[in-house]
Amino acid sequence: MTTQFTNIGEEKKHLNAQVARELAVKILSGAIKEGETLPSEPVLCAKMGVSRTAFREAIKMLYSKGMVESKPKVGTRVCDKTKWNFLDVQLLEWMVDVETTEDIYHQFLELRRAIEPRACALAAQNATKEQRIAMTTVFQRMVHVADNFDQADWIEADAQFHRMIFISTGNSFFVPFGNVLATIFKWFFLFSSKEGGVCIGEHRDMYEAIMAGESERAYNACLSLMHTHKHRLTD
Repeated sequence: MTTQFTNIGEEKKHLNAQVARELAVKILSGAIKEGETLPSEPVLCAKMGVSRTAFREAIKMLYSKGMVESKPKVGTRVCDKTKWNFLDVQLLEWMVDVETTEDIYHQFLELRRAIEPRACALAAQNATKEQRIAMTTVFQRMVHVADNFDQADWIEADAQFHRMIFISTGNSFFVPFGNVLATIFKWFFLFSSKEGGVCIGEHRDMYEAIMAGESERAYNACLSLMHTHKHRLTD
């Protein structure tokens, strides 16, 4: 293996988290491939300038996310991608730092197609008065940002809007998706809006349907937003 590793030890703080991130980004980017065995603990500790304690804690973090497994006399091996916990918040944060293939954006959009239209329908049925007020505040911010486009402000407002949809479902199993996916929403929107596209019309249709309590209309409006070409993706 010829992968280069950063000397983390110079940072001095939160070494285990930094080591975990360094290894995770290399795994997510494919620099360290699935099924590949990492260099030995002494070698990596020397290259990254950290203690064995910090290194072992980092490996535990990766193990908890299904990214690696360690065996005596074999070492630490990168697990098959099917075992990775892609809904782990920290793993999603690491993904933001990785140059991602379009295939991953397609996979995330497929997940959204499966769950977000239903979340919109439920929000139309179940959103409380307070949640509708909060969603209105977020949507008004989206309109303002769309008229005076700033990418960072749009991504933040867009992520809040979609998170509010999941929170407003009244379903305890949907709510965590809104929280967990907040990071990856921003990562996805960073890609899909980097040329200035905001799809404010589709978001308005979703918002108005939810406010009117029209669940089928909200469902279909959300589906309309999910067309691949609206996210700079090829069919």
